[in-house]
Amino acid sequence: MMSPLFLFGAQRSNAVLFIIFISSLVTSFSLSYGYDSLDPYANITITWDFRLQTGSTYDIKVSIYNFQQFRHLDRPGWKLSWIWKDDDQVIWDMWGAEAMEQGNCSKFRSSPQLPHCCKKQPVIIDFLPGAPYNKQFSNCCKGGELSSMIQDSSKFLSAFQMNVGFGKTNNITEVMPTNFTLGIPGYTCGDAFLVLPTRSSPDGRRWVQTLETWNVTCMYSQFRASPSPKCCVSLSAFYNSTIVPCPKCSCGCQGLPGAKCLKSGEKSPHLLELPRARENEEVPPLVTCSQHLCPIRVHWHVKQSYKEYWRVKITITNLNFVKNYSSWSLVVQHPNLRSVTQLFSFNYHPLNAYGNINDTGMFWGIKSYNDMLLASGQSGNAQSEMLLHKDPGIFTFREGWAFPRRISFNGDECVMPPPDEYPTLPNSATTSRPSLVFFSFLILAFVF
Repeated sequence: MMSPLFLFGAQRSNAVLFIIFISSLVTSFSLSYGYDSLDPYANITITWDFRLQTGSTYDIKVSIYNFQQFRHLDRPGWKLSWIWKDDDQVIWDMWGAEAMEQGNCSKFRSSPQLPHCCKKQPVIIDFLPGAPYNKQFSNCCKGGELSSMIQDSSKFLSAFQMNVGFGKTNNITEVMPTNFTLGIPGYTCGDAFLVLPTRSSPDGRRWVQTLETWNVTCMYSQFRASPSPKCCVSLSAFYNSTIVPCPKCSCGCQGLPGAKCLKSGEKSPHLLELPRARENEEVPPLVTCSQHLCPIRVHWHVKQSYKEYWRVKITITNLNFVKNYSSWSLVVQHPNLRSVTQLFSFNYHPLNAYGNINDTGMFWGIKSYNDMLLASGQSGNAQSEMLLHKDPGIFTFREGWAFPRRISFNGDECVMPPPDEYPTLPNSATTSRPSLVFFSFLILAFVF
């Protein structure tokens, strides 16, 4: 896809601004409805497998699959919720997860054991690592965290099992609940629909299948998750002394209601009053004071130019005082990413969202080295350098070509500076240099 930056020029500036405006509207529309052009099939799928019926109870396996290439679920993780159709439905027991509240189980006071949860709308949370062995289940106990498909394909699944009893009817369709939610801002779940039963082969010879299987699909929308962006981008280059900062008020404006920040290095007593992060709760951000008020800043620096290659430095800075970003990911769109030659201190995977057009890549940290962005401070950044080959016919430093078209952090798109502010080649400075030297010699000759 050709970038609008190629159209830069004195006669085409209006056309460029119009194209950028239209593309931003299209991006905003798609993101608001849960569609990401870089990951068109992204979703979280909840699968209900009815495995065994014993009288009026069923054993149900619930699996949560994160079918997103670069968006993961960080702590506090998922909090799965639904509404039972029958008021008498209860969860007798659970393995691999637990309900946050037991609810009113007084109607079962004569039973030898009270149900695990009697609420009509239970909220289920994952066990933390190290849960009791007799309560564990396969692919459980991750604290609600799910990796993206690319970062760690072995940890994109979470599962638990429960024993459910229902009251007046033995019809299996009545036990399937409605109104599913993941408990994570930005995710919206649809209705459950019947699919082909799940099949498995424990010994590799005989295939068995569940009684029934239902799926629920959940989609993410950045604008539903937050009314304001969560990151911004700044730019610089070796051929220009100008550093283009993040656009003003990218994520918020100082002085407006609800905008809180601390000056860098300030030891404010408010830090001691910050709300403590309880389990399964997220603390509101408190960021370093800046003109953009973003928790995350990504800096793209065109560092060097060689005969056949050019070098870029990427720096991700955490400006949030109250959050560590674990298992972070960065997605960059740039036409020269198809010719990445070497990368230092980051992992990289190309995203071929448009078949043969390889202009988008995903970066993430190396485990136990820089996969966590610590809270705001001297260690609150991660950086890497990238060596790219100069592809003949397309490579240029002119008209902002060397800068990315789009950047997202943890799946949320970052605010880019306007293209007319990008660092430019010093053409005017080069042409004015001979006249400056001439006038210097003229002044010296006059003096002497």
